[in-house]
Amino acid sequence: MVWTGLRPCPRLTSPFTGSLAVHWLVTLLLLFVSLSASALTPDQAARIAAGDSDARLAALNEAVTAADPGLAAFVQALLADEVKVAGGRAFVVRGEQVTDAVTGAAAALPEGAEDVVNNNRMRRELEAALAALQLFAPDRAQRAQAIAALKDQIDESRLALLEKAEAAETDAALKTELTLLKATALIASPDKAKRLAAAKLVAGSDQPATKSLLIERIAAETEPDVRAALNASLDTISSRLAWGERLGVLFTGISLGSILLLVALGLAITYGLMGVINMAHGELMMIGAYATYLVQNAFRAWLPPEAFDLYIVAAIPMSFLVAALVGAAMERSVIRWLYGRPLETLLATWGISLILMQGVRSIFGAQNVGVENPGFLSGGLQVLPNLVLPYNRLAILVFAAAVLLGMALLIGRTRLGLFVRGVTQNRRMASCMGVNTARVDTYAFALGAGIAGLAGCALSQVGNVGPDLGQGYIVDSFMVVVLGGVGQLAGTVYAALGLGVLNKLLEGWQGAVLAKIMVLVFIVVFIQKRPQGIFAMKGRSAEA
Repeated sequence: MVWTGLRPCPRLTSPFTGSLAVHWLVTLLLLFVSLSASALTPDQAARIAAGDSDARLAALNEAVTAADPGLAAFVQALLADEVKVAGGRAFVVRGEQVTDAVTGAAAALPEGAEDVVNNNRMRRELEAALAALQLFAPDRAQRAQAIAALKDQIDESRLALLEKAEAAETDAALKTELTLLKATALIASPDKAKRLAAAKLVAGSDQPATKSLLIERIAAETEPDVRAALNASLDTISSRLAWGERLGVLFTGISLGSILLLVALGLAITYGLMGVINMAHGELMMIGAYATYLVQNAFRAWLPPEAFDLYIVAAIPMSFLVAALVGAAMERSVIRWLYGRPLETLLATWGISLILMQGVRSIFGAQNVGVENPGFLSGGLQVLPNLVLPYNRLAILVFAAAVLLGMALLIGRTRLGLFVRGVTQNRRMASCMGVNTARVDTYAFALGAGIAGLAGCALSQVGNVGPDLGQGYIVDSFMVVVLGGVGQLAGTVYAALGLGVLNKLLEGWQGAVLAKIMVLVFIVVFIQKRPQGIFAMKGRSAEA
């Protein structure tokens, strides 16, 4: 007996003390038995690894539903093709090391052990199982990622797992998402009442996969009241996803407009300011793209792997420099003799474009070459469930704005820009003032060619790089310059972004081919009504 000072403490003398100890002992034993029952067994591992697909999937779902703690490592080994089976046992083979798939202990691989072959269906189910096991992870971010991964691969076979995860989930938002996943799984249930309840519940979803599922179920549903509930939920989800689709079209149009702006900026100098119809402008873009490809290969061959992502930083000035040098050579050898004769410049530059394309084919081959995105430009920004903004497209938007700002400052604020504007507006007067017009012409044409090279560097991050790269943009770039107003930088910006958004809006309405035709008709009509473009040129050159 222990004194407290006033009375004996009843804690140690209570008749329930022994019962309490027994209670905890029994609880620990039950917990141990539960954990032992949920552990992956050799028989389960063998059934998951060997047999026909249906039997393997049944064994896999059974193990996933039990949330076996050793299952994740085994599934990862299956996905990596590191599992062999022999004598009703599964083994993990990594190089020369062989371990038991269940215990992880070192083992000897029996003779005649067979490789486990996973078809596409099995691989999808293994990936889904791996995601499902993360539903019980202690980290909230891992659980949220697991729910997102399961949204496109949910069915009634995972209902027990979802119920267990929902019961264990403590985060309110994730619990709501699990409830919606359960409804998605029950929407194909043979029980009409479950289907009806699930059809009403999925109306709270904002996932495109749920919309597709509802469309599929409406076609298969025979009960009128369930079909009506499905249609109501489909209308609700469609209206919720409509904003994502509209914003997606708008972003795609702005992205296309930024690419057209990059392509047309160089042409705004060579054609808008100098009056040279440069049909080789697309090939100068191609040269910039191939310069990016060579820089990428140099980084891969000569620098450590961790420096590879920085190749794009070196490729930007290199693509500008190479294209500018080719442009300067074109101007000094051919273009300088053809100023004031636009038709001859068209024919001459068209011939140069053929030479450049054939030269690239002879050096690099006729097939496209691979330009890999840096790690920081891979992936995208998830804005809405059905709207992802790719990082490479966002980078091109920023890059186009930077090139536009640099070009505006160069033309409007520097001595070279003053000379270029003076020579293009009144060549004779500029020559009388002591300006070396031949040198300025070379600098201006090289600048336009270099900007085309920058456009090629940007395009290498979003499309194929091949000898015909520039052919798909040359006509559009001329339309942008003419529509915006020859020699007008602001007009080029408005025209590029406007044509990009208009083209994407019309594509969603009438398709790509008719959209191109309609845009061309619009430009023809616009030029008929306003030949000077969106912005008219001011000054002596406009009065000449």
